[in-house]
Amino acid sequence: MMSFQLPAQHHALQLGSIETGLQVKKLPTPQPGLGNAIIRIEAAGILSYHRDVYNGSRHYSFPTPIIGGISAVGRITALGPDATALSEGQLVYVDCVIRARDNPDTLFLSAIHDSSADGSKKLMRDVWRDGTFAELCASLGYSVQDLAYMGYLLVPFGGLRDIKLEPGETIVISPATGGYGGAGVQVAIAMGARVIAMGRNEKELARLKEHVLHGSPNAQIETMKMTGDEAEELATLQTFGTIDAVLDLTPPQGSKSLHLRSATSALRRNGRVSMMGFVDQPIVPWTLVGKNITIRGKLMYEREDMIQFVKMLERGLFPRAKAFVDTRAFQLEDWKTGLDMAAEHTGIGKHVVFTP
Repeated sequence: MMSFQLPAQHHALQLGSIETGLQVKKLPTPQPGLGNAIIRIEAAGILSYHRDVYNGSRHYSFPTPIIGGISAVGRITALGPDATALSEGQLVYVDCVIRARDNPDTLFLSAIHDSSADGSKKLMRDVWRDGTFAELCASLGYSVQDLAYMGYLLVPFGGLRDIKLEPGETIVISPATGGYGGAGVQVAIAMGARVIAMGRNEKELARLKEHVLHGSPNAQIETMKMTGDEAEELATLQTFGTIDAVLDLTPPQGSKSLHLRSATSALRRNGRVSMMGFVDQPIVPWTLVGKNITIRGKLMYEREDMIQFVKMLERGLFPRAKAFVDTRAFQLEDWKTGLDMAAEHTGIGKHVVFTP
């Protein structure tokens, strides 16, 4: 059992407005009430595009002032009077996905985007506004800072679980060289699948394969360069044999790419697609009909996915130390350097966090 005395104030990285920018401020410490807990943040993940979110380059909708953040790992320091299972000192994962208790379709990403719906805008504005870039808000064989990498890994895990990826199946992951795509490769390997990783950057594809094989020497992984030629990509994919599924995490700036059409055309009959990205033309219509292809959209993950993922960590299905993730840590006072590093230190096995 650990104990921590709540101070009257705590430090937080707050965005007053897009115009005034981020500042480290002393703010009143939140107090525990019914249905909540106060968490001392040990490591808060930083997204590769966090800098662009808070400087206005990405026009995301959220109220201000706001404490920045995303998912984090921390320890419970104080509990509301109705807590029965949690305890002070317990190591917990602070999830960025907030869902309304009375409507699971109402959800938003804490301190990132209010989803623009009336219900989620209300929740973010009035109740769950602030994120984890603050001081307050295990024994799994992983450091606490490395565990914050779950913020990346859980996203593709939600998509892979949604299409029921099975051990021994072959899945195309595209594009695989970014933060979420690289995490998707790690998760699919841990789930026992054979992975075909697609990407435009051949150097990063080679690093991706090296990273996977360093941590899991028996992993089955192939890499393939995306050329922009739909027919050429399809012909290359067909040389890999039977393909069961596709996981796509294309960012908005890649929405015109035709690679997902190539990947879905290469699927076997009754193949499945998890579409977690933003491709405008995801599939050839006749392929969808003629091959009985299932295509499912997926936003983030479910609570059950989180529980299952922790079980995978407990069972040692992921490698550890640098074979798992190379984490760079910064204190809140160094927030500019931390945000800049997060924009550069990205891809498979790379992560940046803020620490108290």
